[in-house]
Amino acid sequence: MKYIGAHVSSSGGLEKAVLRAVEIEATAFSFFTRNQRQWFSPKLTQKKIEVFKQHCVQYHFHPYQILPHSSFLINLGHPVDIELEKSRLSFIDEVLRCEQLGLIFLNFHPGSHLNQITEDICLKRIAESVNIALDKTKHVIAVIENTAGQGTNVGYCFQHLSKIIKNVNDQSRIGVCLDTCHLFSAGYDLRTVKDCEDTFNHFNDVIGLKYLKGIHLNDSKKQFNSRVDRHQSLGMGTIGTAPFRWIMKNKNFYNIPMILETTNPTIWKEEISWLRSQNI
Repeated sequence: MKYIGAHVSSSGGLEKAVLRAVEIEATAFSFFTRNQRQWFSPKLTQKKIEVFKQHCVQYHFHPYQILPHSSFLINLGHPVDIELEKSRLSFIDEVLRCEQLGLIFLNFHPGSHLNQITEDICLKRIAESVNIALDKTKHVIAVIENTAGQGTNVGYCFQHLSKIIKNVNDQSRIGVCLDTCHLFSAGYDLRTVKDCEDTFNHFNDVIGLKYLKGIHLNDSKKQFNSRVDRHQSLGMGTIGTAPFRWIMKNKNFYNIPMILETTNPTIWKEEISWLRSQNI
């Protein structure tokens, strides 16, 4: 089964995210479990937890179809210890929120060295941060998202992701979400079927498809290898439709959430319908 959806708003209550996913006929969704512009939010009440879970049951969303996203404020590789600790505490809080909601994934951006430490030290700090969070929680899988390599962000190549994974103690609780826009902007071509095969074969060789827990389906406004993260609606950017057709037909991507973060929410329903039509 191909689970396809979008990153929907949870404004007005976490259960609203479920309803907004239903509105666009999604079978997967992503959302923020709290205000992503704040470091910490009020704790979830039992009522809020129960209402969210009831909506998921009512509309047939299982935990493996939901890929919540952590706050963009968090930098698990921060070079300054005080700021690193702040990010770690915030990340642990988000993992705990996912556990309370009965979810099994938390998607996060790895971090940035801010030109103050080496990439290698930054990657080790990220792995250490993940280990601390997993030690303090029980079930949620930390899902690293590849980056476009913009600014001082690490995680733009498969070798970076592999280094993080290899330094995580419990590798049953670490995974990867691949963003197609980020891949393309970081220098992994996707414009033809052969490009897609080469890129994902390389991912399998360096990391392993068993670690793939989700995909973000985004076209790009910027050119190949630009190292700039600018999403675009499917087929309206510089990537084209080839990777999205190929992903939909590929059996390796069954049973993982595939999430649109494209720029025009008003056409998400149409994009989901089009993606679904390619899986024939």
